[in-house]
Amino acid sequence: MSITAGSRPDGTRPPAAVEEPTAAVAAAVTKARVPRRAGKAGKVPFRVRLRRDRALILMTLPVILLLLLFNYVPLLGNVVAFQDYDPYVSSNGITAIFHSPWVGVEQFSRMVDDPLFWDATQNTLVLFALQLVLFFPIPIALALLINSVIRPRVRAVAQAIMYLPHFFSWVLVVTVFQQIFGGAGIIAQTLEDHGWSGFDLMTNADLFKYLVTAQAVWKDAGWGIIVFLAALAAVSTDLYEAAAMDGAGRWRRMWHVTLPALRPVIALLLVLRVGDALSVGFEQFLLQRDAVGAGASEVLDTYVWNMGIQNGDFSYAAAVGLVKGVIGICLVLGANKFAHLLGEQGVYQK
Repeated sequence: MSITAGSRPDGTRPPAAVEEPTAAVAAAVTKARVPRRAGKAGKVPFRVRLRRDRALILMTLPVILLLLLFNYVPLLGNVVAFQDYDPYVSSNGITAIFHSPWVGVEQFSRMVDDPLFWDATQNTLVLFALQLVLFFPIPIALALLINSVIRPRVRAVAQAIMYLPHFFSWVLVVTVFQQIFGGAGIIAQTLEDHGWSGFDLMTNADLFKYLVTAQAVWKDAGWGIIVFLAALAAVSTDLYEAAAMDGAGRWRRMWHVTLPALRPVIALLLVLRVGDALSVGFEQFLLQRDAVGAGASEVLDTYVWNMGIQNGDFSYAAAVGLVKGVIGICLVLGANKFAHLLGEQGVYQK
């Protein structure tokens, strides 16, 4: 006599009343294990996530406080762009905001009519275009070059040499270039010792834009390869092996495997760089202003410094800085939209 599953040795099945409590108990246990307000798609409740990530939240809390204190709270001071701000009408600069007269958009009208503002804007855009063309591709090329090095020790030494200038201050960078390309520099003295006429590249206003671009490349190109190297490290070696088996050479593998892996990172950094188009630097240009003159070295950052700090025209400087920030936001949004049209994520998703 065969015994079916769930039957007793005598061939009879247990009553249904015995199975129902077992099913009810299992359902109750399952319900007790699931959080009360779990989402329809299995979303973890906020209280559970807060308890789970409390260590990470505590670690990021100081950074958030510093960001709020030094980046967001000062935005409230942009109200002086619509005033004729005078810090001496009150006991301190903060309360002086409430006692300064309102002038509306008068400061912005001054900005539009100021030829020095347009000269600084032109210099800024020219320098941005040069740095975008001459500086932006160099970290990508260096990352590809380092990634092609097989020996780990050689790669580590090359990375250390490239990273080192990033930790130099702009004072030191300008001093190094002065000692090499200045009128009393190594190159000029060597040419004079051999009967040639020397030169002074550091005081040449026509070549100043190329000089500062070369300084930026030497200082920050090595540091910029970090993100690209991280993206290259995530590329599976199976892709390279499959491409090699299909007959692809080194350049073909780079074109069809490496560059597509870098394309999302390139799009992201390009969007951020375009959004920072009106901020090409401050200290670098301020240090070399006297050598080449304001006509070649004046950019928007130094223009705001001169008008606000040196001349004490705080309202006008705030108006220029506010316009600069608004244009930067618009550039980020436009560049990010263009990245979406190309199929990339950009800074944020659609």
